[in-house]
Amino acid sequence: MIVQGQVNSTCPCQNGTETAMFITFEGPEGSGKTCHIPDLADFLTQEGYEVVVTREPGGTPIGDEIRDTLLKLGNTAMHPTTEILLFQASRAQHVHQLILPAIQAGKIVLCDRFADSTMAYQGYGHQTDLEELARIIRFATGGLLPDLTLLLDVDIEIGLQRRSADRQNWNRLDAKEIAFHQRVRQGYLEMAAAQPERWEIIDASQPLEDVLADIQTIVIERVKKHFT
Repeated sequence: MIVQGQVNSTCPCQNGTETAMFITFEGPEGSGKTCHIPDLADFLTQEGYEVVVTREPGGTPIGDEIRDTLLKLGNTAMHPTTEILLFQASRAQHVHQLILPAIQAGKIVLCDRFADSTMAYQGYGHQTDLEELARIIRFATGGLLPDLTLLLDVDIEIGLQRRSADRQNWNRLDAKEIAFHQRVRQGYLEMAAAQPERWEIIDASQPLEDVLADIQTIVIERVKKHFT
């Protein structure tokens, strides 16, 4: 796994992880991340890899309780600082209880959102100081970074129209103003441009089968390269 800063022998994501891979999915609302991950997991399993699928916020019983608080529509009074710290609390539990053990067991971890979501939503979206935010994230994650991040990019209006059709799962962050979501998308594009070796951008406005085909092509190529 990739760790921010200097890697040393005491890092929790060393020790036998050369056969593991950590892949994250990012994107603005309505980009289709959640619907494509199970199909990718099936594809990789058929190729002979052990796969763990998880999500953020959540991924653990404790994290899921925090998720409910974060996404509840009625929690409109939540301050951005509170939001940031709750996301990191959920993430810290997720990393130590689920992600790192799976990595140490040599599995491929597919995660629906990770730390880049905090940079996009709470950083660019809420316009929080990015350097300060990055320090908080490093504390929560121990510096863990994905090997590959897929950005499913879609126009904000298209994405929110897709989300609005699913009223059962419409949440507090979905309901933010258009300008907020536009800043989130721009943040994602800036992060991807800054680290092209980690990020792959996929046009999520395509038909679902074309998006999935792009995902499978990119991932299997990167996985095979990673394991050779």
